[in-house]
Amino acid sequence: MEPQRRPGGRSARVREAVLDATTAELATHGYQGLTVDAVAQRAGVHKTTVYRRWRGPEGLVADALERAAQQPWPIPDTGTLTGDLRALTELVRAGFADPESGTVATAFIAAGMQHPDAAAALRTFYAARHRDAAAIVERAVVRGEVEPEVDAVEIVQLAVAPLFHRLFITHEPVTTDQARRAADVAAALARMPIAT
Repeated sequence: MEPQRRPGGRSARVREAVLDATTAELATHGYQGLTVDAVAQRAGVHKTTVYRRWRGPEGLVADALERAAQQPWPIPDTGTLTGDLRALTELVRAGFADPESGTVATAFIAAGMQHPDAAAALRTFYAARHRDAAAIVERAVVRGEVEPEVDAVEIVQLAVAPLFHRLFITHEPVTTDQARRAADVAAALARMPIAT
């Protein structure tokens, strides 16, 4: 008779400890300061364990992003498309402005700009977030605010893109008013007639 395997087990506990340590190190030191030694020490595991499973900092970031993509996040539901998009852009703005979560999110993006594995994980992460947030536009279709042919994911991307441009291209802060304007422009575009 085969022994029963516990769900998760030691391997799952090690992964959680290492990814928690990775996130904590990113919050403290950013991607440039992320090292396998520091993650291993913080997680309470030997560094060879980390090297064997994750190979290096880029592997740690890719797996941390994969885990983050599976975690739920609050999709605004204010009852209107404009209200929902404003709440969404404010959620993004506030997240990047937060000293801890903003540092981690920025580190994820920095890693994605420097390593193909991290870049692939970053694309997957944001694709999942945009699909989740597309519910905002899909609800607006049901309410009759926008035409059914509108591309829900594209509207979400149009709402948040100006924020990412300021944060990572021009390196400017994003104000609440700027986040609101980005949402309003996306809402206006969503309501435009679809060209045939």
